[in-house]
Amino acid sequence: MEGFTLTHTIILITCLVSLTTMFYNPEKIYDLSLRPTMIRDRKQYYRFFTCGLVHADLMHLGFNMLSLYFCGRFIEQTFEAIFQSKFYFLIFYVLGIILSGIPTYIKHKNDDHYSSIGASGAVSAVIYATVLFAPWAKIYVLIFPMPLILYAVLYIVMTAYLDKRQYGDGINHSAHLWGAIFGLVFPIIFKPEIVLYFLNQLMHPSFF
Repeated sequence: MEGFTLTHTIILITCLVSLTTMFYNPEKIYDLSLRPTMIRDRKQYYRFFTCGLVHADLMHLGFNMLSLYFCGRFIEQTFEAIFQSKFYFLIFYVLGIILSGIPTYIKHKNDDHYSSIGASGAVSAVIYATVLFAPWAKIYVLIFPMPLILYAVLYIVMTAYLDKRQYGDGINHSAHLWGAIFGLVFPIIFKPEIVLYFLNQLMHPSFF
């Protein structure tokens, strides 16, 4: 039986904070969200991280946490095997939230009305890190199975489209893109040979 992992802990904490603010204390979402002007003027740097603990609605939360559940455990175990420490995954996840929000801060630091929430940057990082090690892993989108690498491509195309349209849904779509880039770069920085492993996996499709 699988033990309680860091992935489970992250999901539990994120769900508790998100559901509590969503249903019982919605004004706190404002206090925790990524608001570039608050960071610029009041030095509230904590927002780079706390924005990843709150979500817009149940669908937003559910999509992120299900994606994290399916891919996070795999990457957590993989990082522990490679780096001999489970805390690389925790550092990876936290940096995924923070670093994916920095381009947003730069872009909107003079926009008094901009705010965004969600763990999407970190979840994107986890998904794309998984692609490096298991590009042909099978996942289900609704009821339809597809290889992870195809899902990753569709995911980033949809993200780019939504970011370009700039929907006022409070979701930081550009964080998906920057999180994906971080998810690919972070493991390779420490283990460049992962590139060769990925290419080898890519050349030998195995839709399992």
